[in-house]
Amino acid sequence: MTVAATLEAILRRDRGRLLAALIARTGDFQRAEDALQEAAASALIHWGRSGLPARPEGWLLRVALRKAIDGYRRARRAEDQAAAMALLAEEEAKVADALDEGAEIPDERLRLIFTCCHPALEAKTQVALTLRTLCGLSTAEVAAAFLDAEPTMGQRLSRGRAKIARAGIAFRVPGPEEWPARLGAVLATIYLIYTTGYRQRQACGRDLCAEAIFLARLLNDLAPDQVAVEGCLSLLLVTQSRALARVSPEGETVPPAAQDRSLWSPALWREAMAWLERAVARRQPEPFQIKAAIAFAQMERPPAWAEALRLYDALLIHEPTPVVRLNRAVVLAETGDVAGALDEVEALALSDYQPWHVVRADLLARLGRGGESRRAYAQAIALASDPADVSFLIKRQAALPA
Repeated sequence: MTVAATLEAILRRDRGRLLAALIARTGDFQRAEDALQEAAASALIHWGRSGLPARPEGWLLRVALRKAIDGYRRARRAEDQAAAMALLAEEEAKVADALDEGAEIPDERLRLIFTCCHPALEAKTQVALTLRTLCGLSTAEVAAAFLDAEPTMGQRLSRGRAKIARAGIAFRVPGPEEWPARLGAVLATIYLIYTTGYRQRQACGRDLCAEAIFLARLLNDLAPDQVAVEGCLSLLLVTQSRALARVSPEGETVPPAAQDRSLWSPALWREAMAWLERAVARRQPEPFQIKAAIAFAQMERPPAWAEALRLYDALLIHEPTPVVRLNRAVVLAETGDVAGALDEVEALALSDYQPWHVVRADLLARLGRGGESRRAYAQAIALASDPADVSFLIKRQAALPA
């Protein structure tokens, strides 16, 4: 493997951990990103000349800290940066000693999530910053996750970093008194990381689903007995238990009801159920545990559609959003009220939302309105980004009566 390919693989795997460690020491998002980029450029030269170091990720962290010090030296008012330079030099020495003794790079990623999810930032900026900084998605990929233009998302990220610096937001895990204001945004971020990985199975060349599950477990270790964290873990794990069955050998998306259950992971399913039972026992209903319960109801054989509909009604109390209403309409149709479900879907008018066209096409087909269904499938296909979804939708469209 070439030096460039090796470096790329290391950054794909460890960029979030390295960047979190740098931000913890510099207190500056942009300076940390610039320092890591400069360290990577140096690695191409030094590793090509001297060979791969024994601890490549440790080498990158040490060099990035030195690059950050160099950045302070280049500043116009370097005399004002003396304290910061001295502190970074001390941190670099500590890191060097720790790595020489075989220690791992400290995992600062949870602190980074809480910093990105500070209430002073808009919710959208919180999630975007975490995806960009912690998970290493490019600005274009983050923009795609939000259906935004890349320049618009770039400006949002820049404003978010500037606000963190300007407001002096601490890089730390908050105390218990702050959790109610911060935990929801953190869990929303973790869930979006998971769904991004689920939709884009090779996003960033990394398994973002595994990354999200790891972060949820880490959050649970840090603050056990939090019902929302337990519900989130259950939802992620029950969804992940079906991951191998969601795409057919021909590359088509397979709906849960048609999936090969032998491909489901019993271990993940059981763990997800255990987390759900633990959350439900606390008698504090919240959205993640309700969504996990819905997933389990739909996985029963036959699916417990009436129970799922009841759970969606409960979910609407917490999240009265158009997307939840759309998903509820799907379940309503499965209980037998296809016409009523279509009326609810039409009322939502989510013409820019690809799943809305998918649901509408299916309901129209069930009601014998083939021409309208064909046109709805065409719109769904045009808006689909996953090739597996495109293949599935084309097959469904072709199966409509002439």
